[in-house]
Amino acid sequence: MAGKKIIAICQSGGDFVTNKDGSLSYNGGEAYAIDINEQTKLSDFKSEIAEMFNFSSNNMSIKYFLPGNKKTLITISKDKDLQRMVNFIDDTSTVDVFVVLEDAAAARNVSNMPASRSSRTTISEAVVPIVAPANAAVGMNDGIDQLDMDMADGTSLDCMPINTIDGKHHKAAQNWENMITGVDQRFNSFNEFREALHKYSIAHGFAYRYKQNVSHRVTVKCKAQGCPWRIYASRLSTTQLICIKKMNPTHTCEGASVKAGYRATRGWVGSIIKEKLKASPNYKPKDIANDIKREYGIQLNYSQAWRAKEIAREQLQGSFKEAYNLLPYFCEKIKETNPGSIATFNTKDDSSFHRLFVSFHASISGFLQGCRPLIFLDSTTMNSKYQGMLLAAIAADAEDGIFPVAFAVVDDETEDNWTWFLRELKSAVSTSTQLTFVADFQNGLKRALADVFVKCYHSYCLRHLADKLNRDLKGQFSHDARRFMINDFYTAARAPRLEGFQRATESIKCISPEAYDWVIQSEPEHWANAFFGGARYNHMISSFGQEFYSWVSEAHEYPITHMIDLLRGKMMETIYKRRVDSSQWMTKLTPSNEEKLQKETAMARSLQVLLTQGSVFEVRGECVEGTFVEVVNIDHWDCSCKGWQLTGLPCCHAIAVFECIGRSSYDYCSRYLTTESFRLTYAESIHPVPNIDRPIEDESLDVAVTVTPPTKRPPANARALATTRRLAKNPSVDVGHLECLDDLLAVACFLSLLVSCFDLSSPFRVLT
Repeated sequence: MAGKKIIAICQSGGDFVTNKDGSLSYNGGEAYAIDINEQTKLSDFKSEIAEMFNFSSNNMSIKYFLPGNKKTLITISKDKDLQRMVNFIDDTSTVDVFVVLEDAAAARNVSNMPASRSSRTTISEAVVPIVAPANAAVGMNDGIDQLDMDMADGTSLDCMPINTIDGKHHKAAQNWENMITGVDQRFNSFNEFREALHKYSIAHGFAYRYKQNVSHRVTVKCKAQGCPWRIYASRLSTTQLICIKKMNPTHTCEGASVKAGYRATRGWVGSIIKEKLKASPNYKPKDIANDIKREYGIQLNYSQAWRAKEIAREQLQGSFKEAYNLLPYFCEKIKETNPGSIATFNTKDDSSFHRLFVSFHASISGFLQGCRPLIFLDSTTMNSKYQGMLLAAIAADAEDGIFPVAFAVVDDETEDNWTWFLRELKSAVSTSTQLTFVADFQNGLKRALADVFVKCYHSYCLRHLADKLNRDLKGQFSHDARRFMINDFYTAARAPRLEGFQRATESIKCISPEAYDWVIQSEPEHWANAFFGGARYNHMISSFGQEFYSWVSEAHEYPITHMIDLLRGKMMETIYKRRVDSSQWMTKLTPSNEEKLQKETAMARSLQVLLTQGSVFEVRGECVEGTFVEVVNIDHWDCSCKGWQLTGLPCCHAIAVFECIGRSSYDYCSRYLTTESFRLTYAESIHPVPNIDRPIEDESLDVAVTVTPPTKRPPANARALATTRRLAKNPSVDVGHLECLDDLLAVACFLSLLVSCFDLSSPFRVLT
């Protein structure tokens, strides 16, 4: 038992919420993962937590749930408590630990929280006056109490009393001291007046309430009992301007500004950070909270800052919800501005969003005219407000650059969604040429491809296959043994001829007959060069389109219509740039292919050519192992080395034959590798789609369909799993961009997965 290790997911800054069944859930905050075992001392554990969260260990309380009991929190107050927790965890590798600061501010976040008898946490609930938000709804005179009720249910943010604000905070607040100047001051609207009043109250440190708040006049008084401060504003006759008609600027509420403090809405914080978020889209909630505290003296926890960021983002980018309802209009505008494009969507029975498919005419034409009949299928998780997956079909241009053919946003990666996507893709790229797909064989893709593209070649993604082999071998072999087998597996896949495949698999067999059987039974005809019938041009991994998925990661936090338009913009820029670049090329082949051909030509000069029969030639040369012989058939574009077939460019043996008989090597290069094909790929343009967020009335557009957001976001563990999947596909992802608790848990899960997959006996570091 002494050797048992677990990962403690330490969480702080969030709130405990009581569910209907009496169980507790923890929402928001930050999380860090710390390794502990039965020998860990509580003092060491607290010190590490304090260092990670950057606060003192003297006033923290550490709590956790017993397995199967989410109603009672157990407090860890001594070393034996920590040891008991490790013992209670059974076979689980992780445990959720909650760090509570034992001061009044922290206590508010855990009010009404059941605790164990050993808990020393004191619970209190400070009553803080409330300021109406700048955009408060206009109502009748008796609506004041209702406004307070709405604010108290969680739409406001606890703030520090004004006397705790240092000089820097005063300096920031002084920017608003003169937002209200007195009688005759005019505003363009009531919203502008309310926002000015809100900032003015913060600068002067008092709370207020609306005594009258109707469509044409507003009366506001200080919230302190008996204080004469009040202000009256109404619409200026014959204009739309709002004018302050009366104001008593005097406060008699002695100390009220010091003791009462104030509250600020998330909407207010959102308006404050809006411009900074516009300049820095990756503005993190932690940085938001730090900036607000430094500049205004207002203390936000992580979840409050995150929600304020969501509000600011919606103010800048538009409503996520409304974007779904704009999909019918958006799809019609794509087809209108880019004739020949396909843009279609499906909803569920309740009108909620199900899936969206987009393929621009320039992509369809470019693929059919200039690209190899080779398509890479892959998916990526969208860590947006409503989650979902993005499916993509990516082609390769003549320079091996990515060329997005089509993509889809779907609610989940299922066989049904892949089948739908492939059917739409087939209608877009209808061709008699037999296509080769490089794709995973899991998540329903194997069956979906066979059903939709009946005569296609399906090349199993080598990385996904190797990952499965590694998982299936987990626990049976040492790290080195698994490494050798994986390397031999890749060698077997890349071997152009049968004898090379057999040598590599025999090496696997020497280590493990079971692993050898796994490889032989994994359908080598779908992944090994020695057996595969399609043309992959040496591409064997489905994540070829990684650059496109990086575009998605930059855009997936936007509303769905904006996200699609950002991807469209990236594709439009890429097409234009590559068209301009290729206009300068003077060679028959593209630059990289020209370089490859010249290297093969240089190697061909040392080879000897013998004519055997008709178009068949024997080519001899010297290598490290001695003399070798290859057979070239120029009529069939074939060489026994298989290099010509695998790449589309003549190998050195074929080039030696061409030079011997006076033919040009360029006549035997695949047309898909030429400059002409590259230019054909980028001949068409993708055009802008205007007014995507401001639809105009157009009776010719049939957009009477209502689309609502997805009905249900994935549960927390599913979102964490989705992020783990994304990390596994792209381990270089910037952990700094993972902003929600589920994402951070996913990082811990992913690191745990790494530890379980590799024999990490020596120290290692994770760069974050």
